[in-house]
Amino acid sequence: MKFKFWFIRIACIGIFGALLANLYIIQVSKGQYYTKQAQAQDAASGELEAQRGVLYMTDKNGNAIPAVLNKDYPILYAVPKELEKPNEAALAIAPLVQIPVETLEKSFNKHNDLYELIKEKASDEEVERVKALQIKGIYEKDESFRFYPFGTMASQVFGFVSSGQDDKVSGRYGLELQFDQELRGINGVIKKDSIQGPQAGKDIYTTLDRNVQAEAEQIIKSLMSQWNADSASAIVEDPYTGKILAMANMPSFDPNEYSQYDIGTFLNNCVQSLYEPGSVIKVLTMSAGIDSGKITPDTTYHDTGSLTLNGMTIYNWDRKAHGTLTMTNVIEQSLNTGAAFAERTMGKDIFASYFKNFGLGEATGINLPGEIRGNIRNIEGSKEEINYATASYGQGIAITPIELITAESAIANGGLLLKPIIRTDEETQVIRRVMSEETANKVKNMMVSAVDKNILAAIPQYNIAGKTGTAFIPKPKGGGYYNDKFINTFIGFAPASHPKFIILLKLVNPQHAPLAGQTVVPAFKNFAQYLLNYYEIAPDRTATTTPTHE
Repeated sequence: MKFKFWFIRIACIGIFGALLANLYIIQVSKGQYYTKQAQAQDAASGELEAQRGVLYMTDKNGNAIPAVLNKDYPILYAVPKELEKPNEAALAIAPLVQIPVETLEKSFNKHNDLYELIKEKASDEEVERVKALQIKGIYEKDESFRFYPFGTMASQVFGFVSSGQDDKVSGRYGLELQFDQELRGINGVIKKDSIQGPQAGKDIYTTLDRNVQAEAEQIIKSLMSQWNADSASAIVEDPYTGKILAMANMPSFDPNEYSQYDIGTFLNNCVQSLYEPGSVIKVLTMSAGIDSGKITPDTTYHDTGSLTLNGMTIYNWDRKAHGTLTMTNVIEQSLNTGAAFAERTMGKDIFASYFKNFGLGEATGINLPGEIRGNIRNIEGSKEEINYATASYGQGIAITPIELITAESAIANGGLLLKPIIRTDEETQVIRRVMSEETANKVKNMMVSAVDKNILAAIPQYNIAGKTGTAFIPKPKGGGYYNDKFINTFIGFAPASHPKFIILLKLVNPQHAPLAGQTVVPAFKNFAQYLLNYYEIAPDRTATTTPTHE
């Protein structure tokens, strides 16, 4: 039966609609115009522009890699006050720079104007051709622009800069926005009798590993292409420090040419998009039940294949009854009725309190702009048992990927909820202990057993812990769920004995592949194998105990 949890399906859609439309007008469609206007004013005012700070990525050896920097490009400009024949100048220059004659005529006929930009980032060929005309009042100079040498890489994390209606060049989206004040520095001023020099902006070093980031983007790009999906996201985190090693979204954009893209691609879905995660949440349900002392990994229940509560019936993903099973079997087979049994055994209050304690429904505090907090109102004081039962397997609640990986990192690190960090100068911050180390180890073993039994994510000689999630996509305005649209998620970490990394992969609406086991699980295995090799991590199990195909 389909459930109409309308209050989480429409979360944030209304909030962002009008805002995004306005941002698009200001930052994209008119961004080039405002940037040129600001440059013209600076040239006429005698202001000395401060050098904007550089943003860095790193690698496993701690080498700093410039990811966002400043680069000088030639620009062509006119001083209309000096032009003797503005219309003739416009006619001669227009074909050389691929600008309509009418546009240049309008600029050149501002007779008392001291500065009109013709073209920024002009090519060497364009500059030479225009200079060869030897027109009085037409000039060329070098000017510093923001440059993103890796193009689309981590574009939603870094963002871009542009001018707004206030004529100020500022960071837009991502780290460029989050740390705009630090990055921009202080402009200098030329006065009649003195010069106040500019103060350069601060350089910022991120925790992103350039190699891990590149691999993450290649993985999700391939996933999208293979399954013709709508979008994909990936996060890699060090579960013991909270450092974000990679954060990727597809589709992406090139911040060097941001005006060529739709505004929707600027949003960082890892922190700015809610979704119902599905069965990947079941390990948090088991953590709550075990830590509260209400169940153990060996607690049994009898699965009839369905459960009816408040007049609504929930089913297992395969619509089958599996008989008597343990809680470990529930994770291995990803059974909805088993997750609901665990929730009902511990009770609504205990279940809801643990989910809140895991940080679901609250912002993680990551240093990125626009973070959305999850929506778990469905289990905040509700008297409907069905709401808690569906939440136990990840439907009827909505969270962000960063919330999800932050919560499940607590299983990997022994029970601590950490703030995710994106800058190298941030200290590891423990928010709170959410479960005992003993509980975390028990759930970790359940996740390892699930990988061993299902084989697809298993890597010889390593303990790999993981959990899949396949969730129905809700229809807008409380219209139930689509029967043929899904979101696939996999979260896993390795080596399970002392994880070096935890990976989240999310794929939205893959075609002809309803189950995560078909899509994100094989991709996780490839990614995990890459990271084990990259970090040169020794195996943590013997070959004789490694699962094999029968």
